[in-house]
Amino acid sequence: MNISAGEFKAKCLKLMDEVRDFHTVIIITKFGKPVAKLVPVQDRFPRSAFGYLKGTVLSAKDLVAPTGESWDADA
Repeated sequence: MNISAGEFKAKCLKLMDEVRDFHTVIIITKFGKPVAKLVPVQDRFPRSAFGYLKGTVLSAKDLVAPTGESWDADA
C-alpha cells in the first residue's frame, strides 16, 4: 500500500496498528516518490500456533447450539 506523507501524518497511529495486526507493509511517498517503508517488527520469539488466529473469525450463528439434525448414532 502506498500513502502520501501528509495522509500518513494524519492517520499515523491507525496505520501503525494495521501494520502490527495484519502484517502489512506501507510505503510512504513524498511528491509521488517513495521515501520510507513501514513494516511490522519481527517477533523475537515465534508465536505459538495455539491461538494464532484468535479474533480473526466472525460468525453470526451459535456454532455449538444443537442443529435439530437426527443422527444414526442417536438411535
